[in-house]
Amino acid sequence: MTDLEKHPTPPASTGGFATPPAIEVRAVERVFGKRRKQVVALAAVDLTVAAGEFVSLIGPSGCGKSTLLRLVADLDTPTAGDVAVFGKPARQARADQDYGIAFQQAGLLPWRTVAANVGLPLELHGASGSERKARVAELLELVGLADFARSRPDQLSGGMQQRVAIARALAERPRLLLMDEPFGALDEITRERMQNELVRICRETGAAVLFVTHSIPEAVFLSDRVVVMSARPGRIVDIVDVPGSSHHRTDDVRDDAGFFHAVATVRGHLHGAPTDAAPGSDTR
Repeated sequence: MTDLEKHPTPPASTGGFATPPAIEVRAVERVFGKRRKQVVALAAVDLTVAAGEFVSLIGPSGCGKSTLLRLVADLDTPTAGDVAVFGKPARQARADQDYGIAFQQAGLLPWRTVAANVGLPLELHGASGSERKARVAELLELVGLADFARSRPDQLSGGMQQRVAIARALAERPRLLLMDEPFGALDEITRERMQNELVRICRETGAAVLFVTHSIPEAVFLSDRVVVMSARPGRIVDIVDVPGSSHHRTDDVRDDAGFFHAVATVRGHLHGAPTDAAPGSDTR
């Protein structure tokens, strides 16, 4: 049994009752422009992400990965089809703070301390000072930055800034994280460390994740499933199951034969020539 197969992904249920999917996308299309200038970014996209599941979107540049994430986040509206988050319309889920968002750029306010940046969502939604202080301390401990609470963003490395951004995204205890290439600007060593940190954070919080990346090894290491998208118009062409629970990945997995096979499988789908699936993988 490989390290990737030791921890099967648990079913999304609590106390015998099915948990609503974190994300449900049905027959979604997104068209930009009009008439001759129309650009079809997404076409006939169907996707379900279970509560607590980590799903990555990967595909060529311009295939609509970020557009799909923005539709889930209610930062854009589909031309056709439906998007639900925990059984609610995306707009309602946004109003209920059911998800947090992290982008490639940390987007920290340079004049605020680390603690003040993390606590900003709580401040904007009227949390008391004592509540903010306690939650910020908890989050900084979670991301390993408790000693940097009074630092400014320009005093932190790129990886540390991204950890602050993730802490801020978790401030209101969302059940879902939407992440658009959050480690894309980091060097390879820092990127792998941040991947390990994200695995730990997801294990401790139980949040579901929809993660956009251009890196095949990153997608495989982090995910329960990797969604492969086609060039524009963006469609889901394959979904590859990664054996074992994403919550239990360690650095050792990167040297596992199952890991290399899953990477090769995703790469094959991206190039239109999928490899034979490993036992337990799903290449729908």
